[in-house]
Amino acid sequence: MNGVGVIFWREMRGYFTSPYAYLIAAAFLLLAGFFFVSNLWLSVEQTPADPAAIPEFLSFGMIFFAPLLTMRMLAEETREGTMELLLTAPVSDSAIIIGKFLSAWGFYTILLGITASYQIILVNIGAFPDLGKAVAAYIGIWLYGGACLSVGLVYSALTDSQIVAGFLSMATLFLLYLGDNIGLIVADVELARLLRTLTLQGHFSTSFAVGIFRAEDVVFFAGLITAMLFIAIRIVESRRWR
Repeated sequence: MNGVGVIFWREMRGYFTSPYAYLIAAAFLLLAGFFFVSNLWLSVEQTPADPAAIPEFLSFGMIFFAPLLTMRMLAEETREGTMELLLTAPVSDSAIIIGKFLSAWGFYTILLGITASYQIILVNIGAFPDLGKAVAAYIGIWLYGGACLSVGLVYSALTDSQIVAGFLSMATLFLLYLGDNIGLIVADVELARLLRTLTLQGHFSTSFAVGIFRAEDVVFFAGLITAMLFIAIRIVESRRWR
């Protein structure tokens, strides 16, 4: 696991020294702030403030933010020729993938933690949000984000083009997002229910987002992350035989 730590801190330093990462963070927080203000404005005129408003926004927003955070990770290394140097370093292929994934997830966690301050604002202005729902929603979107990042990492490992990696990641995540709309597309009820259990929204919108914590949803996100990391490791390993 020492190799994982080396890669993790190498990537984290890259995030905090890269203008690209700061632009992503600025866009992330700007849009989250916009949705928070919109939700707060509605709470004054119409309905109580929803503590899950930001997580629900991010359930769609991660379709774009996850590829932006991961598309450079391995694709850029391959394009610039530094992947070969990384593969000859005294770290395993699994350490490379896990370290890079944890750094992206760590950066995402920091940004998500900043948005949690909105709950403090709601309490201070007397809105008194449902903190149980808020905690469940934030845990859910944290796992949801990790799953999105793992998908993006697979495509970054698959190609040396950041644009291709980003596009394929967004397309895949968009399909995985369509959980709530499967019934509108598929006429067969049982098939629609089965497909919904395979989507990201199917394990977030009716559980974490409404304050329900279910073990099966945690298992789904953890399983998806594990499967995607396994695939990414196999892809990197295949480079040694080229």
